[in-house]
Amino acid sequence: MKIEMKGIKKAFGTNKVLQGVDFEVNSGEVHALMGENGAGKSTLMNILTGLLKKDAGTIKIDGKETTYTSALDAEHHGISFIHQEMNNFPEMSVVDNMFLNKELKNKFGLMDQKKMKKQAKKYLDHLGSDINVDNKIGDLTVGQQQMIEIAKSLMTNAKIIIMDEPTAALTENETAILFKTIRELKAQNVGFIYISHRMEELWEICDRVTVMRDGISVGTYETKNVKEDQIVHDMVGRDIGDYYPARHPKIGPVALKAEHLSGGKFHDINFEVHEGEILGFSGLMGAGRTETMRAIFGIDKLSEGEIYLSGKKVKLSNPSDSIKHGIGFLTEDRKNEGLVLDQSLEDNIALPSIDGFRKHGLIDQKSEDHFVDMLMKRLTVKAQSAKVTARSLSGGNQQKVVLAKWVGSGSKILILDEPTRGVDVGAKKEIYELMNQLTDRHVAIIMVSSDLPEVLSMSDRIAVLYEGKRMGIIDAKGATQEQVMKLATGGK
Repeated sequence: MKIEMKGIKKAFGTNKVLQGVDFEVNSGEVHALMGENGAGKSTLMNILTGLLKKDAGTIKIDGKETTYTSALDAEHHGISFIHQEMNNFPEMSVVDNMFLNKELKNKFGLMDQKKMKKQAKKYLDHLGSDINVDNKIGDLTVGQQQMIEIAKSLMTNAKIIIMDEPTAALTENETAILFKTIRELKAQNVGFIYISHRMEELWEICDRVTVMRDGISVGTYETKNVKEDQIVHDMVGRDIGDYYPARHPKIGPVALKAEHLSGGKFHDINFEVHEGEILGFSGLMGAGRTETMRAIFGIDKLSEGEIYLSGKKVKLSNPSDSIKHGIGFLTEDRKNEGLVLDQSLEDNIALPSIDGFRKHGLIDQKSEDHFVDMLMKRLTVKAQSAKVTARSLSGGNQQKVVLAKWVGSGSKILILDEPTRGVDVGAKKEIYELMNQLTDRHVAIIMVSSDLPEVLSMSDRIAVLYEGKRMGIIDAKGATQEQVMKLATGGK
C-alpha cells in the first residue's frame, strides 16, 4: 500500500491548523512524523483516517484518490490508528476491550468467549506480553494498556499502522519488544507512520522522517542522511542550542525532609530537598517513584514515616493539606489527574488559588482574569483565550497550564512527575527554563523522570530507587548514565 497526501489544508474557524502538507508512506517502511505540539500532526492523521474532513488537497491510496468516511472505514481498508490517548473501558476485561464491536460468535449466534480469549492471548504473546486477558483494563499499568492497543491493531491485519507516541508509557523492555515487533511486521511489508518526540528513536526504528511546523511540511529526509540539529531546526524554525539550560543553583536550607517513608510499593525512603534545588528521582518503571510522591502529597496513605517542612514535622493526610503547606504536584497523568479537561484554562489555572479571589463570599472576576492572564503570558501558553477548554490544547500547552496552576498557587515545593513526557523539543526547553526561574526564587523541586539525559542535565542531586528502595543519592555534576543505571538495576 502507498499513501500520498498532497497540499492538505484544514482550518477550525480562523485557526489555520494545516496550510499545505505533503506526506507519503509506503508498505514496508517506518516513516516518522515529527513536529512541535500543535504543528498539526494529529490533525493530518485524523484527516487520513476519516475522523476529520480536509478543506483542500488530495489523498491517494495506491494511486487512486480516496476519502475515508470514518476510522472504521479506514480500518476496513487496512489503515489502523493507535492513538496516544487510549479509549478503553476500565471496568471491562482485556478480552472484552480487544473484541469490542468485533465479537466472535459460535454456531448458535452466541459470543464465543473461549475463542476470543485464545485469539487475544495469541496476539499478546506475539508482543511478548503475559497480561491475563481476564483482568480488568483499569487494573493494568499505562504501559500494559499501550501493549493491548498495539495487539488490537495487529488483529485488524493492517497494511499501514499509525502510532502516536507509542513508547511514551512503555518500559525499556516493552519498547525493545515493540521495536522487534515493528521490524518483524515491516519485513512482512506492513508500513508504519511513527509520531514521536523521542529523537533517539528516529535512528533506531525509522527509515524516513517528515518534519512539520505550524501546519506546513518543512522537509522529508532519509534518517541515515540527516542529523539531529537539522530536524530540531526544522521543528522550531531556529537553532535551539543546548536542550538543557545551564544551572547555577543557590542552594538554601532544607525545604522538605522525608524519613523512613513506607507505603504500597516503597519501603524506608529517606531524602531531603533544599530551597533552590532540583532533586531528581530516577529508576526503572515500577521502582516506586510515583507512588512515593503520591504518598507525600497525600493522595495515597503512608504506612509509616515522617515528613518535615522547614524543620517542622507535618501530617499531610490529603492533597488539601499539602496545598495549604505550599506543596504542588504535577502528576504523571495530566489528562486524568492534572486537568479538568472540559473546563476553561481560567478555571484550571485558578483552581488551587480560588480562595484568594473571594470577596464577601463572591469571586472577584477581574482579579482572577488578571491573575490567569499574567500566568499564561509568563508560561507562554499558546491558546486563543483563557476561556477555551483544556482539552482543546496540545500536550505541551496542557503541561504548561498544569505548571501555571501550581506556580500561581505560590508553591514553595513542587513535585514534577515526568514534566516533559509527550512534550516537543521547544516546549521542553521552555519548561526547563521555568524550572530554573523557580529555583532562582528559592522553590524546591523534586523531579521524577524516566529520561536519563533530563535527570543528569537538570538535577543538582539524583536519588535512585530500585524495587521500592532507595539505592543512593548522587551528585548530578559528573554523574554518568552508567552510574545511574547501575543503581537503578540494583547494583551498588
